[in-house]
Amino acid sequence: MSRIAATFARLRAEGRLALMPYVTVGFPERESTLELLPAMEAAGASLFELGVPFSDPLADGATIQRSAQRALANGVTFASCLATVGALRARGVQAPLLLMGYYNPLLRYGVDRACRELAAAGGDGWIIPDMPPEEAGDLQAAASAHGLDLIMFVAPTTPDERIAQIVARASGFIYVVSLTGVTGVRQSLAANLSDVLARVRRHTSLPLVVGFGISQPAHVAEVARLADGAIVGSALIAHLEQLSPADLAPGAARFVRELLAGL
Repeated sequence: MSRIAATFARLRAEGRLALMPYVTVGFPERESTLELLPAMEAAGASLFELGVPFSDPLADGATIQRSAQRALANGVTFASCLATVGALRARGVQAPLLLMGYYNPLLRYGVDRACRELAAAGGDGWIIPDMPPEEAGDLQAAASAHGLDLIMFVAPTTPDERIAQIVARASGFIYVVSLTGVTGVRQSLAANLSDVLARVRRHTSLPLVVGFGISQPAHVAEVARLADGAIVGSALIAHLEQLSPADLAPGAARFVRELLAGL
């Protein structure tokens, strides 16, 4: 059983939601990720989405774009993101670690090489928002060969026939986009989220994890009634932007605890 599957099985048995923070590797400072993740894991985070900074993050709103630009200015590269995974394991992080990034840097680095090195570092899979299922064959094969999961996206506008095609390529969990648009803090979740999740559930038994727009404890509590996990990115990045260097890790831990308090 993969680390991701084992985590969801344990949380399901405990009746708990999987909270999955998103952090951009190398933000706000190059080594910040190594301090943030252990603190958030201790506070109750279950999995982590590690953003690979990219110059053209088409699925991301202004907040995550700013963090990517800051990380690139800090000298973060695709290779250093892979090294960060290994460094986090060396620091004792046990939660599943997934790299979220766009396909161009991964393709440039080499698909099999990237999968081999991510697995060797202790990573668990990929989240590639600009990877349609029709073009996912090479990455899916390489990921599977190295014991990695490939996370696929389903949007509110995805028709049932295409949902079936997408979940056939996926492993680990399904990333359910909660709204149409890019990442960013929202005041409320989409009114049709439960309907979207019900449609996806008819096609797969994989865990369903909701992302985009989740920013408040009430959002997390709402998702907990409907799905297996919640991803929080822009709200966390915006929170980190307000913290002093000395308060980064404690502040991130407080943020996680606050999100989970309603559960």
